This record gives sequence, C-alpha cells and structure tokens, in this order.
Amino acid sequence: MVKTTDKFQEPTGDELAGTRKWKRPPSGYERFMQEEGIPVYRGIGVYDTRELPLGSWKRMGGRGTFICLEGLAGAKGMYVVEVPAAGALIAERHVYDEFFYVVEGRGSTEVWREGSSKKQLFEWQAGSLFTAPINTWHRLVNATSSPALILVANNAPPVMDLFLNRKFVFENPFEFTDRYDENFEFFKAKDDLVPHPVNRRAVRKTNLIPDIVNCELPLDNQRSPGYRRIEPGWSGYGDEHTGFISEHHSGRYSKAHFHQSGAVLVCLKGKGFTINWRREYGTSPWAAGNAAAVRRQEYIPGGLVAAAPGGGDWFHQHFGIGKEPLRILNFWGGPRPLTREGKAGDDEISGNLNIEQGGRSIDYRVEDPYVRKAFEEALAKEGVKFTMPDSVYA
Repeated sequence: MVKTTDKFQEPTGDELAGTRKWKRPPSGYERFMQEEGIPVYRGIGVYDTRELPLGSWKRMGGRGTFICLEGLAGAKGMYVVEVPAAGALIAERHVYDEFFYVVEGRGSTEVWREGSSKKQLFEWQAGSLFTAPINTWHRLVNATSSPALILVANNAPPVMDLFLNRKFVFENPFEFTDRYDENFEFFKAKDDLVPHPVNRRAVRKTNLIPDIVNCELPLDNQRSPGYRRIEPGWSGYGDEHTGFISEHHSGRYSKAHFHQSGAVLVCLKGKGFTINWRREYGTSPWAAGNAAAVRRQEYIPGGLVAAAPGGGDWFHQHFGIGKEPLRILNFWGGPRPLTREGKAGDDEISGNLNIEQGGRSIDYRVEDPYVRKAFEEALAKEGVKFTMPDSVYA
C-alpha cells in the first residue's frame, strides 16, 4: 500500500516517481455540476427528455437535470429546466453563450443589461427557439398553470474549465456590445432567408424562431433525397456555423458520415433512431462481423442523441421511421475551441460529399447492405412506407 504525504518523495534507484494509477480529478465544469446539486444524466442520448428525473435547483429557482452526453466533455453543456407553474426562474447572467428550446409550455423572457432600465420582452411557446445574449440578465416567466420544460445548450464547459472561477463567470461586469443592442428589436422574429457567407446554404437571420417544429424549411438535398434545412443566423457570430433545423422525408434516412464531437440532434417531429460506430470498424461494420460494436439510440419528439459520441472517429446515421417527416434540431451551444488543420484561406470541402469525392459520407451505393434491410424492417413495424428513390442505390 502506497503511503501518501504532503512532502515530495524522490524515488530510489530505478524506481519511478509518483503513483502508477490515480482517479481523474473533475474539470471546472464537472465541479460546477456537483455544486449545483441536481441530477446528472449520462449516455449517448435520451428517448424523451420529459422522462428525465428533475431535482430542486436552488440557484435557478426551478427543477432541473444536467445532460452529459458522450463526446461533449469540455465542449457543450446541456440541461433541462422546469419553470414553475405560474412562476418564474431566478434572473441570471453569465459569460458563456446559451440557447433555449421550449419542449413544453408557454411564457415569456425578459432581457436587460446591468444597470439599464430598458428591458426587452418576448413570448415563447412549445417549439420556440431563442438565445439569451452573452452576459445579459435574463429571466424566464411561465404564463400558464402548468410547469414549462426548457432544453438548454451552452458553451459553459470550456469557459469554466479555463477560468475556474464562479465569480468571473456569473458576476463579470464586462458588456458584450457587439452581441446585444438594447436599442434594437433584437427579438423580432424574421423569416427572410439569406445564403450563408461561406457554404451558401440557407440562413434565417433571427434571434427568435417562434415555432421550429412547423416553420417552413427550404430544399437542401445534402443529407438525404428531399432533405430540407435552415441555419439560424444568431446576431454577433459572423460566419460561425450555428447549428440547424432540418427534415428528412418520412421513410428516408441520411447517409452515414463522420465529424468532430459536439453535435447534438434533438427530435422535433416524427420519430426515429441514430446508429453510430467507430471508423476503425470500416464502412460496412455488419458485413465485417462488427455488428456488436454498433450503438443505437431511439427517440421521439423531445428526445435527443449525441451524433458523434467518440469524436471524428465515429460514423453516425439518422433514420426517420414515423408517419410524419423526421424533423431535427442540431442544437448549437455557442462557439467552442476546435481543432483546425491548415490555415485561413485554405480550400475546404463539404463533409456531405462522399468519401471518394473527398468528403466524409458513405454513399448509399456502397453502404453496408444491412443498413437498408434494418431500416425497412423498422418501417414495417411502424406501418410506414419505404420511400427512398431507387436512383440513390444505382
């Protein structure tokens, strides 16, 4: 048994200094979660966030649960919070970005600057998506006699892991004037679409979308035949990729693809499942005898999944098996550190292109035959027709 002391002990002879094995200490964000005193859910996904156990959250004035999905460590923070019936959460501000999706309920949010008498107020309902600008005071108010459930994503982990100081995070006086203008109709919903400045896909420049479950989505076609998509253009983030809202036709599925960890897909409409597996098992894991290594997460509206639980070394693929189209939210949490190769100005290629074209996607023509077979079987159980066009397999 190794004895521990407060004094460094130099090894003798050929011995190694220090211990051979130890417990990993918690990160700054992990310590924060422990201090908050609410449950922490861990896994690759959640079938339905309404089923998560909620604990009393003293700092927030409601009930909540942290959601720690595999692959999100140090990248994205998530939680669900319940706003009390006919009540409100405690106002807060913080030097990390935060975004809100309303799973259930109806109410309003107040936003204001420290020391300012100007408050901006907007209403929300089930299906609303909005942001609270960084380091502005904000308070969520429930307008009904039933609790409201809000799903939240943020970039608190890298901020807390770097600064390791709650006072810096929650009591910082710095004003991000480039992110929020109190004299501007910041939360006026906008429907106009513009092309993204880099990839030219559809962007809706707004800080509030009243109903992402039923809003119109333009044709995109990049993830599956007939695929539709928009990206919210949140104020103050330039050409950052800020997540997206997308939809697959009923009876269709996406190509398998890989990218860095951090993406979380929230089911908005329909029902479906996601499979993922390590790239080391190849593009045909079933045919190669690695079926046991493939992981599967099912979900309904309100459920979610970590798209890449093991980083860029995991393939993942999404399937809509409901009678309605599968609509999903790629829930952004704000900017975070990314591993980038090359330098600014270098050419980049869309990951939606097939691997043989330099992208990161497996073409339907060369995917494992088991994928289509398993999808057709899942559709049959739901009484849903397979609608993938034959041309994609030709």
